[in-house]
Amino acid sequence: MTRLSIKTKVWATVFAVALFFLGAGVMLTFYLYERLYLDKQIELFVRQGEELAEAYQTSGNSEAFAERIDWVTESTAADILFTADPMLLGGGSPFDPYSNETLITFEERQQLLNGETVVMIRPHPRFQQDILGVAIPLFHDGHLAGSIFLTNPLSEVHEPFLAIRDTLVIGMLVFFLLILFLGRRITNAFVAPLLEMKQIAGRMAGGDFSQRIAIEARKDELGQLAQSFNTLSTSLEEVEMKRREFLANVSHELRTPLSYMKGYAEAVEESVIEPKKGLTIIQNEANRLERLVNDLLDLAQLEGESYPMKLEPIAFAQLINDVVDTFDVISEKRSVTIKRQLDEDCIISGDSDRLEQVVRNLLDNALRYSPAQETIDVTLTVRGALAELTISDKGPGIPKEDVLHVTERFYRVNKARTRKDGGSGLGLAIVAQIVKKHQGELEFVSGEQAGTIVRVVLPLEM
Repeated sequence: MTRLSIKTKVWATVFAVALFFLGAGVMLTFYLYERLYLDKQIELFVRQGEELAEAYQTSGNSEAFAERIDWVTESTAADILFTADPMLLGGGSPFDPYSNETLITFEERQQLLNGETVVMIRPHPRFQQDILGVAIPLFHDGHLAGSIFLTNPLSEVHEPFLAIRDTLVIGMLVFFLLILFLGRRITNAFVAPLLEMKQIAGRMAGGDFSQRIAIEARKDELGQLAQSFNTLSTSLEEVEMKRREFLANVSHELRTPLSYMKGYAEAVEESVIEPKKGLTIIQNEANRLERLVNDLLDLAQLEGESYPMKLEPIAFAQLINDVVDTFDVISEKRSVTIKRQLDEDCIISGDSDRLEQVVRNLLDNALRYSPAQETIDVTLTVRGALAELTISDKGPGIPKEDVLHVTERFYRVNKARTRKDGGSGLGLAIVAQIVKKHQGELEFVSGEQAGTIVRVVLPLEM
């Protein structure tokens, strides 16, 4: 079954609403005519007839009464007929004594005999039109002595309505067209952006994230939806760009050691270099490849929402001392001094293995870029409910435009550095994820030739 589009549904709804109001307007008009105008005419005839009946009771069948009838006839739109012969009521029409038509039916004559007023709408006995009639019974000495008929052709009653019929028709038509016009405006204002979103979503499904919806100026819900949609497009575009960059970086990082391993294996096979030297290089490249793969797996696990952290009370100062002690040999070899100033009472809640990985990575970077005879300051302080670890070096520093990107995967400040200048470019990305998992903050303060300060803030054990 074919599904109707939202545009078709909106138009169908608008058209149905327009028809509903048009039909309701027509029905209301006729209802008001029937209930108000026609009933008003009947009420007027009944009141005039009762006044004439009262005059009949006062003056009797006299010339004064006849004059009163003439006067009322001339002053109103009704035709008034007085008959003093009750036999004419059911036996023949007072309009034409020789007519076989009766003015009232037998049931209506019985109503008159019972003293009830009769209201009738029926065809005229002689003219091809309907009439509105009211019959008022006249009694004398308790017997039906006659009747007063007030009649008026319905065409004359309809005339006031017919005079405004064209105006009503034109007004209703204008109202109908106005609803259709507003429906089109509503469709363009609300449905068109949704259709545009549908088209852009289709392009996004095909991998094109460059499309945007140009209705951000709107302040209503559609404008907010468009802004959210554009934000989503931008985010997906960035994710796609980073994904491609990540794949390119991974391919490059994996291809390099593999190329070395393959090249030295062929060189050993062809006796170009000594087997011992070739195997040593191949082993070093295999170790580097293993570290890269482990870092990638580490980062993938840490970026997942379900990665478990073993949270336990940790003497943070002791953990830092243990890590710094492992760097004593390297720091002495590079003639770099690591100076510690730690608050021994600092207790935090965290995963000791992961936090050790954080401190180790940050110290390794500080040592790697610190010149000889310089000092690395490692400080741990408690500020309120937070523990603050600061590692400061006197290295070449990081350009300001690169500071915000150093925790991105495979990001290198020195794009031209060799493989010996650093690791895989994943260390700081892993550090950032571990700190994030501990509800902490990681901050880099640096500048060219100004050294680097790394600040890690973690919540204390409560």
